Amino acid sequence: MIALLTGKIAHKSPEFIIMDVNGVGYRIQIPFSTYYDLPEEGKDIALNIYTHVKEDAINLYGFRSLAEKNCFQLLISVSGIGPKLGKDILSNIQVGDLARAITQGDLVRLSAIPGIGRKTAERLVLELRSKVLKLDTSQPAPEGARTSAPSSAMTDDISSALVNLGYKEGVVRKVLMEMEIPADAAMEELLKKALKLLMK
Repeated sequence: MIALLTGKIAHKSPEFIIMDVNGVGYRIQIPFSTYYDLPEEGKDIALNIYTHVKEDAINLYGFRSLAEKNCFQLLISVSGIGPKLGKDILSNIQVGDLARAITQGDLVRLSAIPGIGRKTAERLVLELRSKVLKLDTSQPAPEGARTSAPSSAMTDDISSALVNLGYKEGVVRKVLMEMEIPADAAMEELLKKALKLLMK
């Protein structure tokens, strides 16, 4: 089972990256929190990997920090939460904030995440409260400045990522139209801003 991969970023998007490891391209699904921390395409990267094996597919999920991976594994141990929803939860909330929401029983914060209803939020608190207390939620320091070249397709990519996360297309489009988008805007920053507005 793959637990760690080191290689060059051949392609990156908010939903997945393709990592070139000695000439072999691995498609790795990632949460937004990991996307924000990625260097530019062509740069070296190491990701903690969770390998999810199904009858018809093997899916890789990548995380910049071990805390993210450990939290992801706790999430998918809860009945009704699969790898995709686990990844989407981490795209909506930082590991430290998630741990606090669970330990404090903050059902309002948890159920505000797309895909998490009241009952699932209650299950998270019930099943994970004692486990997240043992979780190291510290994050690694960012490795240098990260920028993205502006692209005419940037808002389309952001819209697609947010819709796949569970937000309604009309709501996403409205938020993006209301945002000020500078010509030199980095995709990571726009994604963070859009997500912050959607979570209000």
